[in-house]
Amino acid sequence: MRIEQITQAYGDALFDTDRGQALRVIEEAVHAGVGPEDVVFRVVLPTMENLMNRSAEDGATSLAQHFLASQISSDVVERMLPLFQKAHVSSGTVVIGSALGDFHGLGKRIVVGCLKAGMFEVTDLGLNVTAHRFVDEAVRLGAQVIGISSLMVHTATGAQAAKGVRALLKERNLEGRIKVIVGGAPYLFDENLFRTVGADAFARNGLEAVNAVAGLIKEVKP
Repeated sequence: MRIEQITQAYGDALFDTDRGQALRVIEEAVHAGVGPEDVVFRVVLPTMENLMNRSAEDGATSLAQHFLASQISSDVVERMLPLFQKAHVSSGTVVIGSALGDFHGLGKRIVVGCLKAGMFEVTDLGLNVTAHRFVDEAVRLGAQVIGISSLMVHTATGAQAAKGVRALLKERNLEGRIKVIVGGAPYLFDENLFRTVGADAFARNGLEAVNAVAGLIKEVKP
């Protein structure tokens, strides 16, 4: 079975959000001798990127499809990692959550799935997270990036979101060690808002988050 055929079959299953079929495609590929590294880097990640690109170009996929596809891909990656010939190298560590007062988590969960598929170590702090908890958990886990999701303007601009996190990072002399990325509807309407609230970057979707987080980690890691 050729990689192109596997990728096509996996992509079809992902587009249909058919978890069972997606896993069968991967299991058959591994049984046929395809290495787990190829599954992750030549099948899973390119397929997720293609799915995101299709959505950006023609709106062919819904938010629910993105969420399920990212969860399926994350599951596949988790299954493949123990099979790597060499221990996998984490792309970096991220803590992520929805800002205090924000109880909307679907978009965040999509981003979490994409980041995990991109080989990042991700801790999801859930919903309604305070600035202190974002920073405390980032320090405890040695994270290089804090991700803050907001669906509403008042939670995006509130003192417990990026503004509060930035103030705490300054207070604790952590700005050179931890970066801040934000996402959610308010940032789509005002692309300069992330600077206003003190974040280092923002991402429109899960794929952009993977690339943006990778860039931020390069700035932090020696």
